[in-house]
Amino acid sequence: MKNYDLIVVGGGPGGYEAAIRASQLGMKTALVEQNKIGGTCLNRGCVPTKVLLHTAEVYHEAHTANELGLNFGELSYDINAIHARKADVCATLRTGVEGLLKANGVEVINARGVIGENGIVMAGEEELKADKVLLAVGSKPARPPIPGLTLPGVVTSDEILEGEPIDYKSLTIIGGGVIGVELAGFYAALGCKVTIVEALERLVPTLDREISQNLAMIFKKRGIEVNCSSMVSEIVEGENGLITKFTAKGAEKQVESQGVLVCIGRRACTEGLFMEGVQPEMNRGMLVVNDKFETSIPGVYAVGDVIGGIQLAHKASAEGLAAVEMMCGNESHTDLSLVPSCLYTSPEVACIGITADQAKAEGIAVKTAKYVMSGNGKSIITREERGFIKAVFDAETEKVLGIQMMCARATDLISEWTNIIANGLTKSDLLKGMRPHPTYCEGITEMLEAVDGKAIHVMPARKR
Repeated sequence: MKNYDLIVVGGGPGGYEAAIRASQLGMKTALVEQNKIGGTCLNRGCVPTKVLLHTAEVYHEAHTANELGLNFGELSYDINAIHARKADVCATLRTGVEGLLKANGVEVINARGVIGENGIVMAGEEELKADKVLLAVGSKPARPPIPGLTLPGVVTSDEILEGEPIDYKSLTIIGGGVIGVELAGFYAALGCKVTIVEALERLVPTLDREISQNLAMIFKKRGIEVNCSSMVSEIVEGENGLITKFTAKGAEKQVESQGVLVCIGRRACTEGLFMEGVQPEMNRGMLVVNDKFETSIPGVYAVGDVIGGIQLAHKASAEGLAAVEMMCGNESHTDLSLVPSCLYTSPEVACIGITADQAKAEGIAVKTAKYVMSGNGKSIITREERGFIKAVFDAETEKVLGIQMMCARATDLISEWTNIIANGLTKSDLLKGMRPHPTYCEGITEMLEAVDGKAIHVMPARKR
């Protein structure tokens, strides 16, 4: 039996980063992963999706390049080559992570990890033991009990991103959350007829309402049919593909398409994770942990999707690092309550903190401000579509409580705001710094000045 200070089960961002940090802190560490290092994020999630979206953006730009005085002739795409590059990018990053694990002295064991009592972990047929065990096993696509969901041609994001490439000419997407809208944007850019069926009243319902409304308008302009407040009843085979039947605001509707993509959420990978007789406390299929990420089983910890909350790679990473630091008696430097949400559509979307609606519901007195990016020079140069930057400030102190951005490079700009909120900075603090021209971040200055009605590149309100 091999003995370790820490065994990490799961090689995604929450697991491999925790394993490296543990080794840096002097812990003898093993990482048990049954599939590819990098987990869902690197192999069938964040990274491959963004490769596809970048490809779609370039393809769209090339199609409209004549507006810039550029002519490329007839354009086409090769779906196999697109997916081959996606695989190459994932492989490059995966090789890098594997090299980092090796360089940091983490022993990687390619096997399924099953948790027993007293620090025992079965890695395939091999029995391991550790003082502490960290579970970072992630989640997998949920499959609701919809009749017809097992028909050939009905897939999840796993099959889309790791399976054989399919050049869809029509696609129905069940679910208008982050995964659904990002993949809708990719396929629509290639000319595919995309239909979204979302049960709730708007797209990406966890984000700001104005973001949802703008996204729906942009999708409509791009030929994507959006059906919200719609419940799928069944999927059946049709003459030319799959027919998805659904009820939209009381009316029965149906759409026929080459394929159906199911994106209605993810569920924690806890099935078969524990040996018989070992049962931690759980809540709706997810592991319950304390403020140090320890489960009800002493010495067994868990982070990431498997404990619930926002299912994002950077959240899992931050939790994994924090858990290991606390195991070693250190403090975590990261404010784990502030998790940036990012949507890699075009334009990008990024949010942190609370919205004005949330502040109102919680009885918090706030000031709000918004700058529409159609007046931003860089946005005009790069031909961005409708977008904005808006923020919520404490009414008395003017500390930033939240920001919602729908604009180019929003997913990069959001990091500045995460630090701003974490450090309690105010509007006045943020106006001390000069922002260069022409840049997208000039919109931040305009939004800050708009709090007091002093934005420069905004038409003044008409005097009555």
